[in-house]
Amino acid sequence: MNLDFLSGIGDSIGSFFGSPAVQLGLKAIGIYIVIVWLAAAFWAFRDMQLRSANPIVPYLAAAFIIGFTPVLFVFAVLIYKIIRPQERLGEAYERGLAEEALLAEIDAIEHCATCGRKVNEEWILCPTCRTRLKRVCPHCSRLVGFEWSLCAWCGRDFDRPIGAVGATGPARTQAVRVEEAPAPTPAAIPAVPPRARRAAPSTVRGSTTVPAATGSSPTVSSPTVSSPTPRP
Repeated sequence: MNLDFLSGIGDSIGSFFGSPAVQLGLKAIGIYIVIVWLAAAFWAFRDMQLRSANPIVPYLAAAFIIGFTPVLFVFAVLIYKIIRPQERLGEAYERGLAEEALLAEIDAIEHCATCGRKVNEEWILCPTCRTRLKRVCPHCSRLVGFEWSLCAWCGRDFDRPIGAVGATGPARTQAVRVEEAPAPTPAAIPAVPPRARRAAPSTVRGSTTVPAATGSSPTVSSPTVSSPTPRP
């Protein structure tokens, strides 16, 4: 009697699954599972493209999902979520840009080259180690760096002295005036009056007449007398 009861249950179950409606429903469920399986493989492919720059890795991820068959692909999806890169390429790029911006802001803050402390851009000396940070332009009195070869505000060239060629200011003007001063012309030399000509030096026996300035009497030098040489 028990066998008849079990066989009756089996026949009812077989008749239930053998009905056309149930067969159609089972086929629809199977098609749905296959579609989800293939969609999971495509999702793994696209997701890996966003997380890796290697062009082969996305195909390997899709093949990994397909290899688990439509029955066990759910476990493949869970394993893929565990082993995949946790950061996308766009997120990594944005993080890199944020880090570069932060480093640029840090570099923009002036620090002392000796002690590394933060200093103000208008300071000349470091208050901690007394290191000289900047210098003052002698022309416009603005703060300039030690590595500057000229002043960015007034154009003063620090490598060229003030009196050199090309310098500006009173020193260059005075030097040009001295260099460009004309030589005296013959017409500018005063003529000697006739009386001074007549008082020209003449040779007198034993004396020399030296002309004096114009308008004064000539000065006669005393003759030189030689002493007699004694005979032996």
